[in-house]
Amino acid sequence: MKKILAFAMATAMVLSLAACGNNNGADSSKGNVSSGSQNSTSGSQEPSSSGSGNYGTFTTIEEGKLLMATNASFPPYEMTDDSGNIVGIDAEIAAAIADKLGLELVIDDIDFTAALISVQENRHDVVLAGLTYREDRDLVLDFTDSYATGYQVIIVKEGDNTIAGTNDDLQLIDADGNVLENIQIGVQAGTTGETYCQDAHGAEHVTSLDNGSVAVQTLLNGQVDCVVIDKGPAQEYVKANPGLEILEAEYIIENYCAAVDEGNADLLNAINTALNELINDGTVKRIIDKYITA
Repeated sequence: MKKILAFAMATAMVLSLAACGNNNGADSSKGNVSSGSQNSTSGSQEPSSSGSGNYGTFTTIEEGKLLMATNASFPPYEMTDDSGNIVGIDAEIAAAIADKLGLELVIDDIDFTAALISVQENRHDVVLAGLTYREDRDLVLDFTDSYATGYQVIIVKEGDNTIAGTNDDLQLIDADGNVLENIQIGVQAGTTGETYCQDAHGAEHVTSLDNGSVAVQTLLNGQVDCVVIDKGPAQEYVKANPGLEILEAEYIIENYCAAVDEGNADLLNAINTALNELINDGTVKRIIDKYITA
């Protein structure tokens, strides 16, 4: 099965990019699922329920349920509303997939890195968390086709002419076009943005933080020179924090996917088939357009 959808399909959608998270691998909090179902329990479990029909025969961890791991600090893909429900693009796409598979969706809000590990340890069936395909992740996870294109961007303080930004070879430049060497970049730990910035500038020039909100606060406090994060969350953070702006050039372009445990081909096929039906009938685009305007 393909790991990534053709680029033409990905770019047909109007959106923004990559993955959020924390490297400590520990659960942070549990949130209510938008469909109203109960949270799943912790601890490794053996797959117990089965599904069939147009989506083949597959098993899930709990009878009649699809357990999804996410990190709900990545708006507009996943966040909590005033009632504590997990909402957003990924939550609605997952709910639509679960509906097609005849399953009740249950979403747990945990740290990003913990979400990836949880799927590998059979505590959750699937992870949707603004997750970007990466070769090292592909060694332990199986990815669906892409349902969205994401753009890593650079947030700076408004009127800061020191950083001009560029999408050429992952470099940050100043207003005169000089490559910035002595710069401190805030990123969300465990994300592709963290990896890209460390590779391009060295780990000593990258400050890894628990989530995007903390990274933005660090920028406001003057502890970093800029923040590299996905465009969708970046827009939300800038809207909520006067005095910040997003540079025009994208830092890098990536694809968002869902993922299951490596080797779980039957569940991957079922989810991927349902996902592509939702892409082809326009459901995914309608969900994205609900949260992200062109």
